[in-house]
Amino acid sequence: MERGRFTAGMEGSFAVFIFGIRVNRLRAVGRWLPVLRALRGVLRELRGHRGRGFFGAETFFYWRGVAVVQYWRSREDLERFARDPEDVHLPAWRKFNREVRKSGVVGVWHEAYAVEDGRYEAVYANMPPFGLARATGRVPAVGGGKGARRRTRGGEEG
Repeated sequence: MERGRFTAGMEGSFAVFIFGIRVNRLRAVGRWLPVLRALRGVLRELRGHRGRGFFGAETFFYWRGVAVVQYWRSREDLERFARDPEDVHLPAWRKFNREVRKSGVVGVWHEAYAVEDGRYEAVYANMPPFGLARATGRVPAVGGGKGARRRTRGGEEG
């Protein structure tokens, strides 16, 4: 961990994809554990193919579930990966829909955001590389960007 204040070294627009799984029936381990394993396989494949627009991800565990925040070059790159039958995601998604979804044992959710250049804020104080900064590079947070409005609007305060 390096002491100090940092921001992400991201230039240009990008996309954020947040995906989560919620276990609705804890005792049905045999139904929800394969879903978690499939998610692990998707993340492993993504990390091995960063040249397709995937920058990186952070995984979070919460009561009854897991969430993954992914950073992508664009929504188009994300959608291309999600729909490619040669990638692990689409077969895993089809299997989930065929075998698990209707049972209600596991809930799934996602949110996708297109972020315009300069319309985000990322500040890390006394932290190791994390989140967007770990995915795209970390740089010192110095200069005129001391207020959130300045950092996200290119110097405009209004």
